[in-house]
Amino acid sequence: MSAMVGVGQAQELVKIGMITTLSGPAGYLGQDIRDGFQLAIDESGGSLGGVSVELVVEDDGLKPGNARQIAEAMLADNIRLFTGIVFANVAFAAVPEILDNDAVYVSANTASSTFAGGDCHPNYFVSSWQDDSQGESAGALAQSLGHKTAFLVAPNYQAGKETMVAFKRFYKGEIVGEIYTGLDQTDFAAEMAQIRAAKPDVVYEFEPGGLGIAFIRQYQQAGLINQIPLVVHPASMDHVILGAVGEAATGLQVTSHWNDDFDNPVNKTFVEAWRKKYDDRPATYYAAQGYDAALLIAAGLEKSPAGARDSSAFRKALLGAEIPSVRGSFKFGLNQHPVQDWYALEAIKNDAGQMVLRTEGKVLTAHGDSYAAECEMPAAE
Repeated sequence: MSAMVGVGQAQELVKIGMITTLSGPAGYLGQDIRDGFQLAIDESGGSLGGVSVELVVEDDGLKPGNARQIAEAMLADNIRLFTGIVFANVAFAAVPEILDNDAVYVSANTASSTFAGGDCHPNYFVSSWQDDSQGESAGALAQSLGHKTAFLVAPNYQAGKETMVAFKRFYKGEIVGEIYTGLDQTDFAAEMAQIRAAKPDVVYEFEPGGLGIAFIRQYQQAGLINQIPLVVHPASMDHVILGAVGEAATGLQVTSHWNDDFDNPVNKTFVEAWRKKYDDRPATYYAAQGYDAALLIAAGLEKSPAGARDSSAFRKALLGAEIPSVRGSFKFGLNQHPVQDWYALEAIKNDAGQMVLRTEGKVLTAHGDSYAAECEMPAAE
């Protein structure tokens, strides 16, 4: 579908192609990225960086082949600026096609190691994180909490495999079990039995969206929630998952680069605007990342109004821009991925009886990624 969100002179109009997951159990992830991005556009009266934009949104259905076909069609429609992909396996199908056509991709979520190291690209930017940072922050938190043994659970796809390695990069205890689950799995009874038998000090699980809701509910039903603590990163405990599982999440330890209680002007503006527009819908980090991606693109368009039609000039503009962010401090590493802080959150019941994620402290400071040293990026001209 296509949504016209700005009207201006034809030569000023910039189309932005958003390929994202809008259907299925993980559909709310893409919906929140889309709506966070749209919110930033709406706040600027249908423009970004003073340039009128047209946001073109398509559902990839979590199917890599769909995403590639959508990218090809958008490129044929002369779209040169892209964002929105949620999952790594989908990105592998679409992003190379985008980059091979000298278009620009700004990731608002997934960011595999493939594009962070030796295969980094001048037209590839990430406004969210490098995927490993999620597992690394969770490993650092589990280590700081003193857990001696850990059991790891993640989906059987690229990001799931990477997060296992990333967790172990910062966690120095003994790994007593590792399980890979299906991307469409909803029954985790076998996994619960294996965890019970292994008797770890802590379980690290990465199950995004609806998978995370099913896992935590079954973890509670199996009687494990009060026996073996869970340490997760935000993909496994966002505000939608928290609302779905309720008090079952009490005490859950979470790492994140963003939370709705962050005390900075950009985040306050975002949270207030989101609540005003979607008063019965929690702001997730997916929504915050969509909003941030729009702010990043706006900073580039302000200095380079032609956008990705001149990819070299747009890249220079992005790298030289002051980047506003809901996270506060934010800058690009050498591979055009974020260098940012990571925090420890805890799921608690507040004074109003609502389950919330409360920021407790910092886990990692100015944290980049381990692949940037492998990236030989040409200087912006």
